[in-house]
Amino acid sequence: MLAIQGVTKCIGERELFKGVSFSIRPGERIGLIGPNGAGKTTLFHILLGEITPDEGSVTKSRGLSLGYLPQQFIPPEDKTVLAHAMDIHRQLHELRDEVRRLQENLEMESDPALSQELAFRQAHLFEQVERLGGYDIEARAARILKGLGFRDSQFDMPVPALSGGWLMRLELARLLLSEPDLLLLDEPTNHLDLLSLLWLEEYLLNTSSAMLIVSHDRFFLNKLAQRVIELEQGRLDEYAGNYDFYVAEKAKRQEIRLASYKNQQDRIRQVDRFIERNRYRKSSAARAQSRLKLLDKMDKIEAPVTERPEIHFAFPPPLRSGKRVLELRQVHKAYGDHKVYSGIDLVLERGDRVAFIGENGAGKTTLLKMLAGAETVTEGERALGHQVSLGYYAQHQWEQLRPERTVLDEAGGVSGDLPTSQLRALLGAFLFPGDDVLKKVAVLSGGEKARLILCKLLLQCPNALLLDEPTNHLDIPSREVLEQALGAFSGTICFISHDRLFINKIANKILLVEKGRIHLFPGNYDDFQNIWKDRLGEDPSAADGPGAGDGGRAARDKPARREQTQKKLEAEWRNELYRAKKPVQERLEQIEAEIERVHRELDVLNAVLADPNTYQNGEDVQKAQKDYGQCQGRIRELTRLWEESALALEEIEENYNRLRDKAGSG
Repeated sequence: MLAIQGVTKCIGERELFKGVSFSIRPGERIGLIGPNGAGKTTLFHILLGEITPDEGSVTKSRGLSLGYLPQQFIPPEDKTVLAHAMDIHRQLHELRDEVRRLQENLEMESDPALSQELAFRQAHLFEQVERLGGYDIEARAARILKGLGFRDSQFDMPVPALSGGWLMRLELARLLLSEPDLLLLDEPTNHLDLLSLLWLEEYLLNTSSAMLIVSHDRFFLNKLAQRVIELEQGRLDEYAGNYDFYVAEKAKRQEIRLASYKNQQDRIRQVDRFIERNRYRKSSAARAQSRLKLLDKMDKIEAPVTERPEIHFAFPPPLRSGKRVLELRQVHKAYGDHKVYSGIDLVLERGDRVAFIGENGAGKTTLLKMLAGAETVTEGERALGHQVSLGYYAQHQWEQLRPERTVLDEAGGVSGDLPTSQLRALLGAFLFPGDDVLKKVAVLSGGEKARLILCKLLLQCPNALLLDEPTNHLDIPSREVLEQALGAFSGTICFISHDRLFINKIANKILLVEKGRIHLFPGNYDDFQNIWKDRLGEDPSAADGPGAGDGGRAARDKPARREQTQKKLEAEWRNELYRAKKPVQERLEQIEAEIERVHRELDVLNAVLADPNTYQNGEDVQKAQKDYGQCQGRIRELTRLWEESALALEEIEENYNRLRDKAGSG
């Protein structure tokens, strides 16, 4: 349906990408990834025809309809939310005109093959016209708006009254309602809460539209992407799977490229040495000249893209706090007549890593602000534990950065006696390498500012971190840097996030905020989902949409409630088994990965020992044979450890089944 051939684009003297080629087939879901500034949004505008490529071409099938979700848009002044969502009728006139033209062409066409093609296209247009002008458009618009978190009371609001995040949700609703052949989605999850994100995932999985998705949400890409395209350093690479497949496959390709590059460099050095030794000898000058021509004709392998630096800075351990870090006792919070919380209690203990989840407007940010002391409680008490030092991250902190200062100056203002070399190392770990630390704050992107604030926060050595959406504006490499930094942090963490992979890596507790109540669960997001699967797994196509309320559940009959209780008990048993198996399973996976790595090393050594050139140097032969023997010994040891872990896993499952059966019979 769409093909890109040899597309090159430069911005000024900078070459964004060169010779990019790929195609999109009907119904295909593709993830487009790459670091900020790689050219992903520019590529979208080329596909839309808004930017002309410097070289190459974009070919689209006839009548292809494209829908684009930008990161920003200007709202209309004179429409309500529902009216604007349904304002896709302007396409009807174009579709009807095309239907008439097709009908005229069909009446004149004598070629049966072309007539059949025109008839198929006309049938497709009839379906589109029916969808866009059907009697159910208002009901479908309302369902999509509710799925994306809008309430009935917002439908009649004027569009300009919405905040930026809600405006983007509204534009997404219009896009989904129009059902184009190809969706171009630029960060569609940025302004969604977790429940709306889950709804969107299910909707996109069931739509017939093809889609090209730019997203930094790895969980989202894993769920949706059938193929991943990466733009990096001007080149494009394709991977035939989701994000996890991309990560594993890229590592393999990187290893192969590095080995090929090193082998070619060794070959070049050998040829260079031969030329240097023989170019001035009359008897061998001709051969030296021949080798020189060989070098000139050689198809040079580019040095592989180096991996970004990982966190390599050890944060000073924060002052140890008391066991109780923060406590809310019978806290009420209201804004005028609007009650947010009524008599909630919450205790956070040292070492807790709590993720706050819930729909937008439930009160997550208010709760975090009350814990931070940035928002006073209406009634009740907030208690700070012994020797607790708080670090609070909120979006408004961007305003506290001084635009005239450099990155190094900003970080140095809170680093105390930390040597400049260590401060530079820390900033490098937060993706400010080399001279990037001399950038003025005024020229930093949103993601760079977010990283700088987080770096400054950790430099202040708090022992309790309160973070409101810390992954917003961060690309995937930046999120991974933050995950590593927080993973090494030994204090207490409370954070709001809808990035499920981030939650899984950081959280050991989940706090669900729902209708002015809070519920605390042990474990990460996967553990929470196992217990509350019936709540999160509701039909995404239901008219109520996610988070619509408990009225429907309250109306269920008693047998249904008994069945739900039984499901919940079974989920709790599964969760118990999951927690028991998790460390052994992780150990088993680590051993399997190590076995695979050693086998790859053994394959390399086999190739070395099979190469006649190896035997020209006795030391090389001895080293290769020694390494080969060590690899074989390591594989035997790893196999033994794997068998032990596998038996331990089976024993855990058998014990679990006995206990469950005993509990069931009791």
